[in-house]
Amino acid sequence: MFTLLQTDPESKARRGRLELAHATVETPCFMPVGTRGTVKSVHPAELLDPALDTRIILGNTYHLFIRPGTEILGSFGGLHRFMRWDRAILTDSGGFQVFSLAKLRQIKEDGVHFRSHLDGAALFLGPETALEVQKVIGSDIAMILDECPPAGCGRDYAEQSLGLTQRWAERSRDWIEAHRPEGQRYFGIVQGSTFADLREKAARDLVSLDFDGYAIGGLSVGESDPELFAAVEAAEPHLPVEKPRYAMGLGQPDQLLELIGRGVDMFDCVLPTRVARNGTAYTADGTLNLKNQKHEKDDRPLAESTHPLCEGFSRGYLRHLIKNDEILGLRLLTLHNLHFYLDLMKQARRAIEAGVFAHFRADFVRRYRDAAA
Repeated sequence: MFTLLQTDPESKARRGRLELAHATVETPCFMPVGTRGTVKSVHPAELLDPALDTRIILGNTYHLFIRPGTEILGSFGGLHRFMRWDRAILTDSGGFQVFSLAKLRQIKEDGVHFRSHLDGAALFLGPETALEVQKVIGSDIAMILDECPPAGCGRDYAEQSLGLTQRWAERSRDWIEAHRPEGQRYFGIVQGSTFADLREKAARDLVSLDFDGYAIGGLSVGESDPELFAAVEAAEPHLPVEKPRYAMGLGQPDQLLELIGRGVDMFDCVLPTRVARNGTAYTADGTLNLKNQKHEKDDRPLAESTHPLCEGFSRGYLRHLIKNDEILGLRLLTLHNLHFYLDLMKQARRAIEAGVFAHFRADFVRRYRDAAA
């Protein structure tokens, strides 16, 4: 499934390759988020086009479970056929959304009892249920159910939560042994809040269950960058080098490079598409808020490198589109931001291959953060 091709001599950055049922994915990689079976405002053909060449996207089990539901997805033969996407899909377990969106949730040993945020319907998601839903979805990579403790939780809560997550992981392993669909891979999720020893314990315990890959969860719930990096550094040495590592829900461009340098291979985040809809573009010199009046007469392009469909459009024109809520504006910024993220991963891979990733990271982070200062 995963081949480690090269490591960086001055960091823990890794160059690898994921062989999945629907695509070969070069790592480090970024996965655009297609929460409900679509990357917002982007046609699948645009994701496939060489300008983006997206090999894998993320779908959300919670949202797909609620709507359209497993009966409809099953009738279409799964999400790939439903959305006309013939490359890879990773689905999260739905746990994070249950804890953050669902109404009146109750966490019990058997799973999570909750009410839909749409209509209040009573629903249940347990370790086995989460995998059964993802089996119907037909994702290339399925995540096991975990509990994501809230930012700033105390040690007692973090320990109890971690124990529950581990027991759910053991039940998930039993389900996988009995029901593993052909072509589907499974990742365990390392939790432990901001406690280094709990992160280490979680990694060791999960590895004993021999999942196909390992995610580090609970990293985008309000913690500081030093806490985020420390959580990864605590878990990473205890994860097998021959399997992929995935930082869930991250993040800003500089964070991605910092975590690649700490041994992470895979990322997803809603930011490039979400902030585009609010008029913000990512560049190597930081972010551009095109709603700012200073861009009104700016005839410069968005950035030195952008998506081909964005070439030739000025910042002033794009601001005009955004200020008038024109759909073209949010589409162009979305394509630009996805291009920026995916191209950043391509640059990172090349830097690792050349043995200069540490220098590439330092130069990018300095330029990006200096612009924001």
